[in-house]
Parts: sequence; structure tokens; C-alpha cells
Amino acid sequence: MAAKRYVLAIDQGTTSSRAILFDAAGRPVSSARRELRQIYPADGWVEHDAEEIWRDTLSVCREAVASSHVGIDAVAAIGIANQRETTVLWERATGRPVMNAIVWQDRRTAEVCRRLWEDGCEPMVQEKTGLLIDPYFSASKLAWMLDRAPELRDRAEKGELAFGTVDSFLLYRFTDGRVHATDATNASRTLLFDITTQDWDDDLLRLFRIPRAILPEVRDNAALFGVAEVSLLGAALPITGMAGDQQAATFGQACFKPGMIKSTYGTGCFALLNIGERPARSRHRMLTTTAYRLDGKPTYAFEGAIFVAGAAIKWLRDGIGLIDSASRTASLAVEAPDNHGVYLVPAFTGLGAPHWDPDARGAIFGLTLDTGRAHIVRAALESVAFQTRDLMEAMAADAGAAPSALRVDGGMAVNDWVCQFLADMLDLPVERPQVTETTALGAAFLAGLHEGVYPGLEAVSRAWSLERRFEPGMDPADRERLFAGWRQAVRRVGRLNDGME
Repeated sequence: MAAKRYVLAIDQGTTSSRAILFDAAGRPVSSARRELRQIYPADGWVEHDAEEIWRDTLSVCREAVASSHVGIDAVAAIGIANQRETTVLWERATGRPVMNAIVWQDRRTAEVCRRLWEDGCEPMVQEKTGLLIDPYFSASKLAWMLDRAPELRDRAEKGELAFGTVDSFLLYRFTDGRVHATDATNASRTLLFDITTQDWDDDLLRLFRIPRAILPEVRDNAALFGVAEVSLLGAALPITGMAGDQQAATFGQACFKPGMIKSTYGTGCFALLNIGERPARSRHRMLTTTAYRLDGKPTYAFEGAIFVAGAAIKWLRDGIGLIDSASRTASLAVEAPDNHGVYLVPAFTGLGAPHWDPDARGAIFGLTLDTGRAHIVRAALESVAFQTRDLMEAMAADAGAAPSALRVDGGMAVNDWVCQFLADMLDLPVERPQVTETTALGAAFLAGLHEGVYPGLEAVSRAWSLERRFEPGMDPADRERLFAGWRQAVRRVGRLNDGME
């Protein structure tokens, strides 16, 4: 029998479901991907069909193994990384969702969150969870689901229904309903979990009117979560690693020391700064979150969440037809020698950190008759760097020091122009690894840690390798002028929104 030296990693994201098979050196061997349908029932509402997520996930797992020529007997374990905060409610008896999943981007509960904020609930919530009261997180979404019909809340109270983020739902289906569990990172994104005690909190459950009976068990990130049914993949593979996508990417980037930071550029942008073993509270509206938990010991991070990064490029392509492919953006940005005073604020689903304005909407400023397509494309790319600087400045103020480098990953990180502009705008070296699919890699590392494929954190650190380092080269005066224009554009979005009320 072949040695079990491979790990199958699932990266179930906002716009696609992907499976990648990694070897013991952390190198991708094969992969498969399916795009995920987006459902927009109303303004600010975003949903997914959780049953479609399950079907696609199973399909890409089968495809990745089949195309590898490795053989299922050589696979040691499965690791799962998932879009966080996306809320799934399903029947325990059948595993079937009772309605569409509500995606993390969804803003339908903004008014509920505003009322809780006005009632003075946020200090207690922030102290326990490290988060802010916002529709982004799972609790208000789940409460909305339970309120859709009286029988749903009644069934939830009786324990007939189960709640989970996507990781928990996939685990439930892989184990044919035997295991209802999640990991510490996903639990910490629900607004229901105390990150200091590392347990569900009764005060928070009462605040959001969530019955404890529907909650999953919370485990370490590297643990035996369950065993996949033999009939699904052809072997009884243990599922031994789970983490929310951004924490998985942090692990995949080997950010194990306090002060190390990574930023992932996918649908949104998420920067996590390792702050060590104590959950310090942000004074600048950053989030404090569980970075990972191993052997019962949590490591914490400051996080800045940007709701729209790659989604802005997708909008340029699919929404207004300005480009035919994302790969075209770098050459178009080069065509424009500067941004021509054009700023795109991509607040399509509100603004995330450090603004936390769920009502903000996107806008383009500075248009003139000689503004061209290249200027608007460049403005969309620049907005990613500007938003990242917003986060980095707030994090540095909280941490008391700026990091020495930023590790980047995700789909946009393959764009050299974006990486260089990031380095210029942050005045900080930007490091791109050999494997930019670090979300899947982190899931593989976690699963492999439990199974001995990767013997420890030092081995994971050695597996990380640099592909290219981008050094800042912009004139400081130009940097500050560009960023001042961005800050003005963000303020104007707020004023425009005030005027529509």
C-alpha cells in the first residue's frame, strides 16, 4: 500500500468550491474547481444554495483525486477551509437545508444590528467576542432565519434543526449526520462565542435569541472531526483539519510569530496580524479573533475585513462589461500613467473595517470627459491597496508597531501591478509565496499536522517559500497625495449616503 503522504484540502469560498491535493512538502499535486452561483433576492441580500455547495464540494474532491494518479489509498486526511460567517440552517434528520444560506456579505439585518448598537450592547459583545455588532457576522443572520416561520424556532428549540457555518455543514454531510461540530476559528466569527473562555456564551445567546440546542461542538483546528463515508470518495478518510478561510490562509502563510501579518485578496480582502496568546482589544475598530487553536491553546489575531476586493474586478467584468477577463486588468493599469484623479470606492455591500458602515454604497469620483476605461480599471485595483492601508494603519496603532513585511495571497496576488502598488502605498515590502492558494494549503497543513504528514509548526514554516518580494519605490509625496484623495472619496460616500436617508 502506498504511504499516506498526501492531504486533500477543500477551499469552499464565496465564488467557487475548490479541492487541491497536496504532498508532504506542501506542493499542490492536482486540483479541481467549480464556480458557485450567487443569489441576490433583494438589495443588499446575498445567498447561496447550500445543497449546491455540498454537491460541488463532493464533485471537486472526486475530480482532484482522480486527476492526480496518486490513488485514494495514499491520501492521509481531509482538511476543510470555508467562507466564514455564511450561515446554514438544516434538518438534523435529513441534512437538508431549510432555506438558502445567508452569505457573509449579506446586509439584511443592518437595522437589527443598529438597534442593538443603539441599545448599548456593543461593549459587552466586543469584550466577549472581539467583534463588533454588524450584519457581517452569523448571529443576526441566524436569528433572521429562525424568525421566518414560527415552526422553525419551535423545531430549533426541540433540537430538530442544526446551525453551522459552511465547514460544519460539510462535515455533517461527509459524516452522514454523525458529527455536528465546528472549529474554534469559525465559532469565533458568529458573535455567539467567547474567545477568552473558548465556549458558546449564554449572554450572547440570549441577546440574539439563539437556542443552544442548534449549536455545534467546538474543537481545535487540528483534531479528528469525523470520518468521511466510504461511499463518497472510495475510502473512509479522516477529516482532521478545519478553519475559516482567512485563518487557514494565515496558517498557510506560516504566520506563527507575533507581529507577522498576511493579507488575502479574494472576493474581499482580509488582513490578519498575529498578536500571540492573549486576546488584546482593538482601539481602532479592528476585530480580535482566534487565529488558530492547537492542543487547546488559542493564538489570537487582529483582523481587518474589507468586503470588496476581487469582487470589484468581477463587477467590472460581469456587471458593466468593462473588461472581458480579470487578467486584463494589469495591462490596462499600465496603460494609464496615473489614476487621473479617479477613485472607486467599492462599497457595494457597505464598508468594512475600520469604517463599519453597512449602509454605504459604491461610487466613482473624479470622472471627466477624458476619463477612459483604463483609469476606472486602475481605480478599482488601487482601491484594494488604499483599503489595505486603512487596515494596516489601524493595526499598527493597536499593536504599537508596524510589521516588517506583508505576506499576500489569493487570486489578486498573482497580479504584479497590484503587489507593487501595495508595496508603494504601504511603504512596506510585500512577499508573495510560491503557493498562492494558501487557504487550501493551510487546511492541508492543519489536517496533516494531526496525521503526522507535517510533524510540527517548524516543518510548516520550512514548507513556506518565497516566490517574489516587492519593494516600495514610490515618492513619499506622491504616496500621501494619492491616499489623501482616497480618504476624501470615502468621506464623500458617507455624505452621499446621509443625503439619501
